[in-house]
Amino acid sequence: MIDTLTTNNKKINQSLGNLTDLKKVKTGIEGVTTNGIFKINIYDKGIIQIHINFNGDYDYNPYSVIASPISDFKVDDTNDCITLATDKLKLEISKSPVRFSFKTLEGKIINQDDEYFGTSCIGEQVTTYKKLQDNERFIGLGEKTGPLDRRGNGYQHWNTDHFGYGASSDPLYCSTPFYIGLHNELSYGIYLDNPHKSHFNFGASNDRFSSFSADTGDMNYYFIYDDNVAGILKLYGHLTGYMPMPPIWSLGYQQCRYSYYPDVEVTRIAQTFRNKDIPADVIVLDIHYMEHYKIFTWDNQNFPNPAELISHLKNLGFHVVVMCDPGIKIEADYEVYESGLDKDVFVKYPDGTNYSGSVWPGLCHFPDFTNQATRNWWAEKLKLYTDIGIDGFWNDMNEIATWGQMLPELIEFDFEGNKATARKGRNVYGLQMSRASYEGAKINLKGKRPFNLTRAGFSGIQRYAAVWTGDNVASDEHMMVGVRLVNSMGLAGIAFAGYDVGGFAGNASEHLFARWVQIGAFSPFFRGHSMINSRDAEPWAYGEEVEEISRNYIKLRYKLMPYLYSSFYEATQTGIPIARSLAIDYSHDDNIYSSLYENQYLFGQSILIAPVESYKELAKVYLPSGKWFEFFTDQKYEGNVEIVAECGIERLPVFVKAGAIIPLCPNAKTNSNGLGDIMEIHVYQGDEYNEFLYYEDDGESYEFESGHYYQRLISYSPEKRKLTIEKKAGDIQSKIKELKICFHGFDNHIFKLDNNSIVGTKEAYRFIDPISNFDPFENKTASEGLITNIQTITTENRQNEIEISW
Repeated sequence: MIDTLTTNNKKINQSLGNLTDLKKVKTGIEGVTTNGIFKINIYDKGIIQIHINFNGDYDYNPYSVIASPISDFKVDDTNDCITLATDKLKLEISKSPVRFSFKTLEGKIINQDDEYFGTSCIGEQVTTYKKLQDNERFIGLGEKTGPLDRRGNGYQHWNTDHFGYGASSDPLYCSTPFYIGLHNELSYGIYLDNPHKSHFNFGASNDRFSSFSADTGDMNYYFIYDDNVAGILKLYGHLTGYMPMPPIWSLGYQQCRYSYYPDVEVTRIAQTFRNKDIPADVIVLDIHYMEHYKIFTWDNQNFPNPAELISHLKNLGFHVVVMCDPGIKIEADYEVYESGLDKDVFVKYPDGTNYSGSVWPGLCHFPDFTNQATRNWWAEKLKLYTDIGIDGFWNDMNEIATWGQMLPELIEFDFEGNKATARKGRNVYGLQMSRASYEGAKINLKGKRPFNLTRAGFSGIQRYAAVWTGDNVASDEHMMVGVRLVNSMGLAGIAFAGYDVGGFAGNASEHLFARWVQIGAFSPFFRGHSMINSRDAEPWAYGEEVEEISRNYIKLRYKLMPYLYSSFYEATQTGIPIARSLAIDYSHDDNIYSSLYENQYLFGQSILIAPVESYKELAKVYLPSGKWFEFFTDQKYEGNVEIVAECGIERLPVFVKAGAIIPLCPNAKTNSNGLGDIMEIHVYQGDEYNEFLYYEDDGESYEFESGHYYQRLISYSPEKRKLTIEKKAGDIQSKIKELKICFHGFDNHIFKLDNNSIVGTKEAYRFIDPISNFDPFENKTASEGLITNIQTITTENRQNEIEISW
């Protein structure tokens, strides 16, 4: 076997070669080969790190992995093979040449190196080649366009400001080099922990291998194995961190424009939401609030008294999020610039001079957020905002974006004292800026949770910020691309993600905006945003019909806030996203990868969303295994079936799993503080056991970390014919005083509440209000969207166990 290809005595393609030395260490093994070195560490019984270097000096990324290796494993060394085994999988390493094969404990191949290529370097570029398994699929990789199944495609990770990107553009703003492979009922994940520009090939232009490579640095990857995709996501979260609990107001509707100014326009927008009874929690200020686009300043002409404006908006029930760009204008007597020079916080050229690049304010320097001193300086500057009541921060232009789009690769970053060039620093810049904003705001807000949003990031970004998909376009195609991007980011550890509803660039039609609001209401991050010199893009700006549709779906999101907030809590504990690609729960169902159905996803554990274009009135929908209810009518369907769903502009196809438990607040009002003290628990008849963990806290502080929360497990057992609401856990009392249990699909049952017979009340029910008849030729009736027969039981929200049987 040829392990090194040479020509004219120059090495072209150099593989690891043969094993020459090996030693066991506390957390794994270390090896020397004829052409390089490697070390293997165990991070969990389902996580094995492979770190390969060809020059004798290991290179590290200090920012993404937060887990520590463990010592619980076994090693078996034979003449031609070394085996490392945990309680979940084993790694077999051939000695001549060195190749890696991951197997189940029963010996099934999960993933293996290409026999001839393994891990190789061509010059500085290092690549691992993996043998393609029969019918292998690849999903995830974060913010990547293209299909759900990435087989046959290739991608780059190189954070890029890509205005108005296309449906197949790559790369985009945020890099998460983590993917999941599926074959033969097996699933695994691979995370490449190298922030240099990287490349992933999933059988593109070849039928032999998949591969992942970095332009320079080490081949340092983590192999993750579990029985299912959800388990892999949990392990990836263990490795790179879970998202923190967000403030509840950040889950509400956010209104943004580039830009709202002057201050009277901002207050007019806020007041109009209240006057028109459209719930909203956030007003976002884009770049024009600043003086000449300079960060940490206010335009004194358009915003003469920002503290008074923020106070007025808070009185209306709004939080304020402000744009934060990293570029610091080079301008004498600009305090932020002078302070930055004094503290020596800027990115530098190799000769020690500060790097300068042009962006919105003009020529700028850029803070080096890979330096703790710079992050401390940034936190101090954020007080300009936090001291007047601002608690949301929007990190933009942090790829780093500069005019010309040619950031010099020789500029240097501190990397916590281990200097590196932009080749290594570019992809982590947005991650570290987001970290600086989150950590600084957390300190300044003195116990209140900040909301932090970013455009750029790298693996681990979920610990610091939500991510949105950047400068999208007002088109049906882009609306669908946004759905797939958010679903894919959920498969890469980013549970809190979203897109600009309505499209940032261009002008959405009336029906496009209405449809986008409907879909956006079931997105983790829900913000309307539009570009300067485009039409007004608030929910009331498209006519009365669109206003009614928007109000209906925004209100529905607020009604679902108990379900949504509990789902976010689940994400903080397990890494399971809010918008769940069907590949999580139905990984080996071929139908979900069809171009007809790849956009579908679960919102939380039980609500299936089927996004459809704005011009469609009928759409094909795939319902996976199990039984399903149409959300707005309770029509029942068997699973594993393709149906045609009505989707006129007033109706988005939404379905609910049989056995689902969905808590909601029917009296939700203007914002997330007005959810009321009555909670409905909607239970859907099914044949399988299910449970839902309801979670509640004060929505704004970190006191939940000290036990100040309210939590109840709600379980549905068709076998025992009962619904159980377990005794509450946590130190606080619930805001909910009354529970109304709503049973869907339970035909004329006699119920027992805590063993006392009770007759459920039969009711008609609506999740959303009917739309007015704006078309005189369209026959709309008051019965549309009406569920005609649910049974309800009302009880006090007692703290001890509540049991309903039938």
